[in-house]
Amino acid sequence: MEPKRLIIVAVGGQGNLLASHVLGEAALMSGIPVRMSEIHGMAQRGGVVESALVFGEARSTIISDGEADLFVSFEPCEALRALKKCNPRTVAITNTRPLPPFTAVIGRGTYPDISEVTTILRDKTGRLIAFDATALAEEAGNSMCLNMVLLGTLIATGVLPITAEAVREAIRTRTKASFVDMNILAFEKGFAQAT
Repeated sequence: MEPKRLIIVAVGGQGNLLASHVLGEAALMSGIPVRMSEIHGMAQRGGVVESALVFGEARSTIISDGEADLFVSFEPCEALRALKKCNPRTVAITNTRPLPPFTAVIGRGTYPDISEVTTILRDKTGRLIAFDATALAEEAGNSMCLNMVLLGTLIATGVLPITAEAVREAIRTRTKASFVDMNILAFEKGFAQAT
């Protein structure tokens, strides 16, 4: 298959790495070659966490500026920070619920207006799916299921040749047994959001 390049950006603690591992597992179950890399130096202090996944025959996980076919953001400002990875054909998915950085919380910075953020994202990508994914995670039982909501939306776009059932099975094998039902419910809510 022609390689598909995915960037996932989040703030530490939002579940980016688990989402990446579940998706990678689902790809392998589907017989699709996948390569992954992660950047999470300050993740435990609320810093940036970025995952790059390349599906199909590829030699590297490096996704240069403008090369992302798919872009998923767990936080609106993180979407802006990594927007340079997108191009006019990129399918972008973003959570619209902000997680303001420390500087904004103490009044030394200003968090951007969400409608302005989504306008910028829409103008720079081919398709934007923007919604309050945290609210759907809360409906599923826990805001920490945000990652599964966004995975559901990603799979529903149909850009990746990975079935929803493969992701459900990866959720069953890669997440704690006590969270499986909640994670699958969150996945279904995200899937329905994009269809």
